[in-house]
Amino acid sequence: MIKFTKMEGLGNDYVYVDCTEKSNEEIDYISKCAYKISNRHFGVGSDGLILICKSDVADFKMQMYNKDGSQAQMCGNGIRCVGKYVYDKGLTNKKSITVETLAGIKKLDFDIKDNKVESVTVNMEKPILKADLIPCVADTIVKNDVNEISHVRLHVLDRNFDFTCVSMGNPHAIAVVDDVDNFDVEKYGKIIECDEHFSQKTNVEFIEILNKSTIKMRVWERGAGETLACGTGASASVVACILNELVNGNKEIKVKLLGGDLLIKWDKDVYMTGPAKIVFEGEYYD
Repeated sequence: MIKFTKMEGLGNDYVYVDCTEKSNEEIDYISKCAYKISNRHFGVGSDGLILICKSDVADFKMQMYNKDGSQAQMCGNGIRCVGKYVYDKGLTNKKSITVETLAGIKKLDFDIKDNKVESVTVNMEKPILKADLIPCVADTIVKNDVNEISHVRLHVLDRNFDFTCVSMGNPHAIAVVDDVDNFDVEKYGKIIECDEHFSQKTNVEFIEILNKSTIKMRVWERGAGETLACGTGASASVVACILNELVNGNKEIKVKLLGGDLLIKWDKDVYMTGPAKIVFEGEYYD
């Protein structure tokens, strides 16, 4: 039996398990249940499984698995929920914490109301822009005094795409489309995710520029399919838009997702602010 909490950040939903007092053997067993727990017909139903563990280098460690059972480096919406979980459940009384992830140690700041976390700001750290570190095989690389922009140009089925590639600890390929609401994300996303340009596969973001301070985004997540929101994807998309001078680089940018809005600011590091909610709790029997 596994006690769990179902949480969501803008509809990006995960099953959370407190593993801070569990043995390595118990943690290993629970991680192997990710595929079954995430199944929306025979399990709890989620975009994946997140284990909250002890850390030797941070306040907590986030161990994350996609709904196909594969391990993921980082999830912006997921880590906000980790912050709410540990504060609301009394595992910490700090209003700022650090969380160890496979994409490095992330700093979280809480907005507290009525002794509960209402929103979380995550320091997503600096974006990774070098093609071999993203990783991707770039068709063109545009360099300036500060950054380099890696482009992957693909012909997929019946249309051409120009992707700007960015890593936020996990790889993202971002392309601008005219009408994202009516765009067939699954049709193209599942092919692009596995394209040979991306040795570790990639998350795929399709964005529409609404104005200089607002973009609309839909995402095909690596190992998960289309989800209602993606925090690292929103962060990577804003970075790509700033690099390509599509939005105002010195302001906070609103990213409109299917599950709601995130606020992203790139000032050396990337900062992401958004909500996190507890949906329900229960016990899973394998």
